[in-house]
Amino acid sequence: MPVGPAPGAGAGAIELSDVSVMIGGQGGDGTLTVSDLLGRYFRKQGLYVYTSRNVLSRIRGGHADASVRASRDPIAAVKAHVDCLVAFDQEAIDLGRPELAPHGFVLYDSTAFRTEVPNSVGFPFATLVGGPLGQPIFKNTAAYGALSVVFGFDPGKTREVIEERFRRRGEAALEKNLKALEIGRQAASDTAGVAHRFSLLGGEAHDLVLTTGNQAVALGFVVGGGRFFAGYPITPATEIMEYLQRYLPPVDGVVRQAEDELAAINMVIGASYAGARAMTSTSGPGLSLMTEGIGHAGTAEVPVVVADCQRVGPSTGEPTRHEQSDLAHLVNLGHGEYPRFILAPSSPVDAFGITVEALNLADRWRLPVILLLDQALCQNTIASPRFDLGAVKIDRGQRISAEEAPKLEQYKAYQVTEDGPSPFAPPGTPGLWSQVTGNEHDEWGHVSVNRANRVRMMRKRMGKLAKAQPELPPGRLFGPATAKVGLVGYGSTSGPILEAQTALASGGVPTRYYQARTIFPVPVHELDPFLAAVDVAYVVEHNYTGQYGRLLRESLPWHHAKLRSILKFDGDSFRAPEIVERVREARP
Repeated sequence: MPVGPAPGAGAGAIELSDVSVMIGGQGGDGTLTVSDLLGRYFRKQGLYVYTSRNVLSRIRGGHADASVRASRDPIAAVKAHVDCLVAFDQEAIDLGRPELAPHGFVLYDSTAFRTEVPNSVGFPFATLVGGPLGQPIFKNTAAYGALSVVFGFDPGKTREVIEERFRRRGEAALEKNLKALEIGRQAASDTAGVAHRFSLLGGEAHDLVLTTGNQAVALGFVVGGGRFFAGYPITPATEIMEYLQRYLPPVDGVVRQAEDELAAINMVIGASYAGARAMTSTSGPGLSLMTEGIGHAGTAEVPVVVADCQRVGPSTGEPTRHEQSDLAHLVNLGHGEYPRFILAPSSPVDAFGITVEALNLADRWRLPVILLLDQALCQNTIASPRFDLGAVKIDRGQRISAEEAPKLEQYKAYQVTEDGPSPFAPPGTPGLWSQVTGNEHDEWGHVSVNRANRVRMMRKRMGKLAKAQPELPPGRLFGPATAKVGLVGYGSTSGPILEAQTALASGGVPTRYYQARTIFPVPVHELDPFLAAVDVAYVVEHNYTGQYGRLLRESLPWHHAKLRSILKFDGDSFRAPEIVERVREARP
């Protein structure tokens, strides 16, 4: 928010404690590059950073924009209003203008268009860099240079960002980008009314890293002992496979790009049965193709982890946009009944830890575990604490070693045990033989249609849902225990919800937030006391039918009247004011 001029800032400079910059243009204009450069600079200033993207599902062309937010306080959501808009085309003006704050400033590329928007200044960035550098594409770096003047950035740190970002591309690329930086800086410095329009004081958040949920999942998989990954490219999950192509080989891991999702899930099942920790990642359409395979893993009791990066559906839907509409499918995944755990991290740090937990739970209970992610969590960048590698514990469950095998009188792959899981020996363990099948089977793995056996095996498998509850990731509570207004959400909705809590509290409405981390089986033992303590609970989620709210009503019908939905399904993430407004509207 504006708080007045900063000491030493230019005359009339507005100091912002929380700044948002939006960059828009056509795909290929380099909007994401500008947001990345800004994010890197803000991090050097010790600020918390959150960046989001809005791109079309095209290789090139079509509108693309990115938003960068920096604050002295922790943030995990897009800001409601934009302080500065950088436009490379008229469409960026049209889309960004409604989001401009009253003091908002527009910086645009006047090479191809003009605008009469108030508080706007145009520079022919493409022309300015096209002559000296031979390529107009460097206009994005020139725009970053102009922004550094608008915000009064430190010139040395501004240059350091360019050096760190482009040095790996070679000296020639670095030199051109440094020249483009100075061209942009000079143009802005020579124009009245541009320099030091805004000022943002540095923060104290220095020991943080810029990361995404996809990167956190990939790192959690490697550190958690994952050694085989198979997948097929699909937005917004592809980066998990791309990161693992870099991370896994150095630890003797294997990454396979399968011919489709059907092959990917079956490769993962095979690798897991052979003894490796295995995972795949996908999104809605790919998840549909994997459904039968996941069911096979459930009845065959083969541990697999599936990361589902939700996007707008159904079918192809909007591949690059945000939604949380896979939950109903996942809870009822496939034909027949089998146990599965659905876990939902809310941040990259949480995604790292829960990925490790998912691997442990899959091995311990010998079943599929779904990581329920969403596009904003997967792909938006956030300044995050460093992952605690020392806290990682690997639990492979009840595994029979080569030394233990000779001492066994018999080995049953599906032995009925008191705690649920059957001790497992990977194929090839000396002296042991077993049969594994997706058909209904007895303890030996022999196909069986015996009615008594069917009842026994179903109870064995489905009983894991109740027995595992104490081991599943617990939800987290925020806000005073005495609050009578409850909020419930999961995944990337947590950032906007936490901001909404602050805004509501300042307006005299204290709230209690339950951040769900285990979605299924529903942790009734946690939600029952939470809901009993409030008068009303708003379930905040990104879909049309209120899928999570319906699941809660089904599992806790005695709290049905307290549950209300706050829904958003336009492909964009919640802003905190949207949640605040809905809560205030509903209050007497």
